[in-house]
Amino acid sequence: MPPDVLHFRPLLSPLVQFSPSLTSRAQENHIFCVHKYWQGRKGMTLTKKKLIPILVLILSIISILRLLSLNVKTSPFSTGISAFFPAPQHNCSSSPLSTCNTIASHTPNTTTTLTEKEFRVLSDLVALKSPCNLLIFGFQPQYLTLSNMNAAGSTIFLDDDPDKISKVRLNSNNTQIYRFEYSMPTKAGYKLLKHARQNPAACVPNPRLLQKSKCKLALKNLPLEVYEKNWDVMVVDGPSGDSPESPGRMGSIYTTSVLARAGNTSDVIVHDVDRIIEKWFSWEFLCDENLLYSKGKLWHFRIRGLSNSTRFCPVEAEI
Repeated sequence: MPPDVLHFRPLLSPLVQFSPSLTSRAQENHIFCVHKYWQGRKGMTLTKKKLIPILVLILSIISILRLLSLNVKTSPFSTGISAFFPAPQHNCSSSPLSTCNTIASHTPNTTTTLTEKEFRVLSDLVALKSPCNLLIFGFQPQYLTLSNMNAAGSTIFLDDDPDKISKVRLNSNNTQIYRFEYSMPTKAGYKLLKHARQNPAACVPNPRLLQKSKCKLALKNLPLEVYEKNWDVMVVDGPSGDSPESPGRMGSIYTTSVLARAGNTSDVIVHDVDRIIEKWFSWEFLCDENLLYSKGKLWHFRIRGLSNSTRFCPVEAEI
């Protein structure tokens, strides 16, 4: 219903008084003018019909301003920022453990390069342990700093990129880099985890059985030196694992968790734990109880070896 129109009676008497001396014609003219005046006052009252165009105009202005704001956000000035922080994409399955690893850009060094703070954590650890046995799954040029810090120890890199390996120039005889082909695609992560849970006897954490293991997660064709040494520090930063079809880190994390139980104590660093595979396989085989701390996308585990346990984690820690 339209709003009520309020009529106010003037509190003051009219400015012009009718005089008996006025002629009837003049009185009629005066009454007509006063009537037109009050008609104009009534016409100024706002109704719904008059408000609708005003509201439409206001909403139109707001819509135009929002469109201008969106254009500014997607302008060339903002593309430089988004290039450094690409929007994550996901390929999710309906299984309990989804293999929806974040699909990172294939621009060089956007997936596995450590940030300054992450690399400081790793370099501080190597400096503390050096000379030590250092095993790294994956290779980045910044990792050569670690091998130089550990010149008196032994460093082995395992990577599946022949172009990357061919450009490496090692300055120490105690540092080796090997090419290793990974056969487990990231999208097979859930099936492999299910296999390990259903076959605990085959996937037992026993380093002596690793080369002949029947566990599908075991990496059995690594250089012999990898199985023979007790590793003080191990880093899982390879293979890429940045898409469902690319090689995943399921085998790297599992094999590292087995090797870590061969010596007295091993420090294990896992990178890219913001991704599903890295996170869930670390929980499954390196165990939350062994997690010392995290920094950025790094998780630092400390594993105590020489254990006769047939399980990686306590029963209550299972997911």
